[in-house]
Amino acid sequence: MQYPVKFCVLFQEAHMQTERKIVKPWQALAMLVVGIAIIIVGLMVMKLNNRIVLAVDGVIMCLMAWCFGISYGELQNGIRDTITSMIVAILILLSVGVLVGTWMLSGTVPVMIYYGMKILTPGLFLPIVCVLCTLMSVMAGTSWGTLATVGIACMGVAQGLGVPLPAAAGAVCVGAFFGDKVSPLSDSPVITATVSEVPLMEGIKHALISTGPAYLLSLVFFLIYGLRFGDGTVGGEVYDDILTTVSSTFSLNPALLLPVLVVIVLIVMKKPTLPTFVAGIAAGGVLAMVFQGATLTEVMSVMYDGYAGQSGSEVVDSMLNRGGFTSMLSTIGLLMAASIFGAPLRTAGVVDVLLDFVKKIAKTSRAMALGVLILHTLFFTITGAYYVSYPVVGGMVKDLFPEYGLEKKNLMRIMLDTGTGFAPLVPWSTTGSYTATTLGVSNMAFLPFAPMLWLSIVFSIIYAVTGIGMAKLSGRKAENR
Repeated sequence: MQYPVKFCVLFQEAHMQTERKIVKPWQALAMLVVGIAIIIVGLMVMKLNNRIVLAVDGVIMCLMAWCFGISYGELQNGIRDTITSMIVAILILLSVGVLVGTWMLSGTVPVMIYYGMKILTPGLFLPIVCVLCTLMSVMAGTSWGTLATVGIACMGVAQGLGVPLPAAAGAVCVGAFFGDKVSPLSDSPVITATVSEVPLMEGIKHALISTGPAYLLSLVFFLIYGLRFGDGTVGGEVYDDILTTVSSTFSLNPALLLPVLVVIVLIVMKKPTLPTFVAGIAAGGVLAMVFQGATLTEVMSVMYDGYAGQSGSEVVDSMLNRGGFTSMLSTIGLLMAASIFGAPLRTAGVVDVLLDFVKKIAKTSRAMALGVLILHTLFFTITGAYYVSYPVVGGMVKDLFPEYGLEKKNLMRIMLDTGTGFAPLVPWSTTGSYTATTLGVSNMAFLPFAPMLWLSIVFSIIYAVTGIGMAKLSGRKAENR
């Protein structure tokens, strides 16, 4: 009868061996302070590349955790597991790059740009510009690319029509950043969905709860305000250059919109993201050969390197020369660097200590959601880079939401509203600086004319305070939470 005794002893020993060791509260605080300080100094003071800053910060976090008693094996396994959890997101990002490249070569994006600009009318200039930039941003998956191409063209047209440049800049920004927030081709939703551990399309759909009303109100504002410019005439050197170059470079046909239709139908049918994008890539590749006379070799080359046309127009080339497998390597590098930084914080139990502290302060789910909203807004405002705030803040607080009976897609929506949507209004952020420089209008000047950028945050605050629009976990008692 010795076996039961031995079994109990072995079980006790195994339990002791597998019991996770975490740092003490003061050690967790020290790691958090040092980690955030390195990010702020590296990004704001030294102006270093965010990937290098996060990677170096991660190494320092590992060293601190090791000094506090966390084994190297645990830290290594934590980094490995974190990177492994991002594999699907990485594959989605790579497929997005390939899809954008094929859609440029096929003429799918150019045909939307051409006909979108053709329907511009003075009285409806502002709402049409907003919708046009939305389509460009959604289809190309980039707000920056939209600002530098269609945005610049529309600013030139606005100047010729006598439309105030801040108003035109506001319409461009609303369209570009709305598209960025809701496009499955954009890296912002992909990263936030990955960090929040939420299915991409489910998270985007939930984000529309705040972004959708803000966008519609902005369109109404543009429609009413823009009526005063009904006597103008559309034209301008940049405008004419784009139309002429695009029509001479590509064989334009409504059938080129088929890849867009394929992706939309599959998304509506709730098909998995990766097969949906593969279908869109295949459709784009076939149309490129049928309508643009591209060879299979050219299609495959564009899939890897992206579209690199030489139309003779710098504006058009900057508009279309993008996409490809390699275009996403930089974003993937950022995700890897963020993993190196975030993994030791979770492995060492820093996140656990932080969550315990938050739970002591936030007694209800509403207080917690509002606290997370404020925390992310402050962290992003300080660092000026949502590519940093998403994995850092999101990775720390994601587990809070289930604890309070809320789904993690609420976190994704909050981060998009206070990150991607808010970024153009922060002058010292990378996006804010780029927006003001590209459009030639200061951030504060176009702020009143870009309602969506701040109305989304207002809606998010209202939802957090009232509990309205907050997706709750089914089967949990969260009446007071």
